[in-house]
Amino acid sequence: MPVPPASQVTVRAPAKINLGLAVGAPRPDGFHPLATVYQAVALYDDVTAVSREDGEITVEVLGDFAAEVPADDTNLAARAARLLQTEYDVEAGVELTIRKTIPVAGGMAGGSTDAAATLVACNRLWGLQLTSADLERHAAVLGSDVPFCLVGHTALGRGRGEQVTEVMSRGTFHWVFAIADGGLSTPKVYGELDRLRPLRRVEPPEVDPELLSALLTGEPAALAPVLSNDLQAAALSLRPKLGETLQFGLERGALAAMVSGSGPTCLFLAPDSRRAVDLAVDLADSGLCRMVRQAEGPVPGARIIPGPAR
Repeated sequence: MPVPPASQVTVRAPAKINLGLAVGAPRPDGFHPLATVYQAVALYDDVTAVSREDGEITVEVLGDFAAEVPADDTNLAARAARLLQTEYDVEAGVELTIRKTIPVAGGMAGGSTDAAATLVACNRLWGLQLTSADLERHAAVLGSDVPFCLVGHTALGRGRGEQVTEVMSRGTFHWVFAIADGGLSTPKVYGELDRLRPLRRVEPPEVDPELLSALLTGEPAALAPVLSNDLQAAALSLRPKLGETLQFGLERGALAAMVSGSGPTCLFLAPDSRRAVDLAVDLADSGLCRMVRQAEGPVPGARIIPGPAR
């Protein structure tokens, strides 16, 4: 049965981490081919979409990182709304309110997840009746991580990351995130990676089969040794102090420590929820990072939630 348009929709969408990130040599179009295993974690942004009759698209950003997010047409959520509005000749506009808890420019797809949430919200708001496949196709136009933020859970990403296939994962993993002061530009991190390694020797990227096997066990101790990130060396080259944060977490009981995506957020795999709390407290007291967050994974992708975000 068709779902009628709504006057207001709130969508909650998760942050992503890369459990394995293999990066190939740059393609002629400038993008790097990737083979990655994504996991969605329970650190969320909420996007509330309210219909406007004047056709305008506006953005308001609230929360921990609001000052660092543009509230104009360059915002990825605004671009997502504009894409659907243009593609389907929608006369209505939308007022977007983004409540952020995901770090900005932190390697956790904060902007991408806002775009994914906006696609889901505007699809419902405007009664477009788009399928999941339709939304994923539009998401790929917006950015490499946006399709995964729609899907969530644990998934394999190929191409530039936009070709997403869900993979099996058992159990729940407990993560701690040390959020650094300031962001790192993703293009600069990729550029530094290219500078650091001889491109003629770069093999096509592949996902480690041992990583996929470890996910099936559901055991943190099995997952820890097979986490990997080809961008970590570049992120550490640009921000050497991150190495101190990684080492501190390992000394305080983390099973593994790694830069998240292009950084500068550092992620730590804890053995269980209790020790995740202990690690978070130690990191918060260390003075090495701006703030600390905890989250479990995997969790679903962008989902409509009842009523406005709170």
